[in-house]
Amino acid sequence: MSYNYLPLDSKWLHFQQVKDLLDFNQLISITFDAHEKINACRTFLNEKTNHPNKLYYGVNTGFGYLQNVKIDQSQIEQLQYNLLVSHACGLGDEVPHDIVRLMLMLKIKSLSYGHSGVQIDTVIRLLDMYNQNILPVIYTQGSLGASGDLAPLSHLTIPLLGLGEVYVNNQKMQSAEMLTLMNWQPIHLQSKEGLALINGTQFMSAYGMYCLKKAEHLLQLADLIAALSFDAFNCVDDPFNPLIHQIRPHKGQIETANNIRKYLIDSELLALPKGQVQDPYSFRCIPQVHGASKDAFNHVLNVFMCEVNAVTDNPNIFPDEDLILSGGNFHGQPLAIALDYLSIAMSEIGNISERRTYQLISGQRNLPLFLVTNAGLNSGFMIPQYTAAGIVSENKQLCTPASVDSISSSNNQEDHVSMGANAATKCWRIIQNVEKILSIELLSAAQAIEFRRPLKTSPILENLLADFRQQVSFNEADRLLHTDMINAITFVKNFKS
Repeated sequence: MSYNYLPLDSKWLHFQQVKDLLDFNQLISITFDAHEKINACRTFLNEKTNHPNKLYYGVNTGFGYLQNVKIDQSQIEQLQYNLLVSHACGLGDEVPHDIVRLMLMLKIKSLSYGHSGVQIDTVIRLLDMYNQNILPVIYTQGSLGASGDLAPLSHLTIPLLGLGEVYVNNQKMQSAEMLTLMNWQPIHLQSKEGLALINGTQFMSAYGMYCLKKAEHLLQLADLIAALSFDAFNCVDDPFNPLIHQIRPHKGQIETANNIRKYLIDSELLALPKGQVQDPYSFRCIPQVHGASKDAFNHVLNVFMCEVNAVTDNPNIFPDEDLILSGGNFHGQPLAIALDYLSIAMSEIGNISERRTYQLISGQRNLPLFLVTNAGLNSGFMIPQYTAAGIVSENKQLCTPASVDSISSSNNQEDHVSMGANAATKCWRIIQNVEKILSIELLSAAQAIEFRRPLKTSPILENLLADFRQQVSFNEADRLLHTDMINAITFVKNFKS
């Protein structure tokens, strides 16, 4: 484990910092400035609640539809305790550990601005949990993505009370057992703390950041794999001429065309005479399709970077302005729409990839049918394309937008919700599927290139092939292709450009 810390406060958090946090197992801390702001906000809130006749939502009132029910000062801690306990209603699969880590970090980041009213001991305990690799068990189902990610964030924070389950260095146990193991006492929640902990978009945001990290990797690899398929299919390189893209100057399109040209430099195959004037769209339109997805990625990244640098609980406390304001910063609509957009963009990367695989196995351009010698006796690469096609269709079904849906909750007090949590978990499934589809294309393109020997593709692509062949050998005759596909997925997952 690295002993470098990521400091959290009101300064802008960058995408590279989030990636480094996961890639290098960094620890986290809050700065002195954040510490002071948290304390100042808590002091301000304590002074305000000394006036028992003034109602502040979630501070000395009930929640949601019960907003007008006044809570006695002596019951404030019980109110916050009850909130966390009653809202921990998640079901479904467990959230992956790296996403839980992001949830913890992003919750601390949001609290560090000093607009939430939490006590410093609560923040320190969350920091200690992250840094001691104590990860709450959280479930994928339960959030409507509107009043914050209530159920997932409740599961994130009930270990503060000694409730729920956690993983301690990957060993699952009851939170009460963890407190004993760490010699920690349960946190006694003060006014508004429960609400500050479970109001917020950290479930959606963590999934989104994780999806973006993976998507960035796959978008880079998609160009590289497409270039290999392009050369294996003996395509015409006119569609990558810079003049074409100068007159339709979408940023992602230009970038993709540049990448493909770079990857094909000094290819012997590219210099072969061509028997066709144009190639199928899945090759000819790589810059336009991949580029559109890259432009979508950049838009979504901007949305999420704004979100992870925001305060998303309610109500919001402004000590300098002497105000406590109820609003709706917990509503996940910006994230829900962006996640649906990213889902569509990444699904299209898989869609066009599968089409290139289909062309490679079709028996055209002097390649053997299904990319195998003695087709008929051997089925070759027939069925990996089936698998890719099935996954592509699954992605199409998953791309039905979650953000256009809503359902009333809390006795119609919360009458419009974002469904951003569903958008988030769907997006993650789609991106995992795209990884599989690209791996099948790589498997097929690598096989196809071998039928062009002794000619070589470009040095860049030959290096890719050499690395890949250390994991998956050339297929001489039918064998268990599931193993090759799993190895190809592992290669794509771990590939470093």
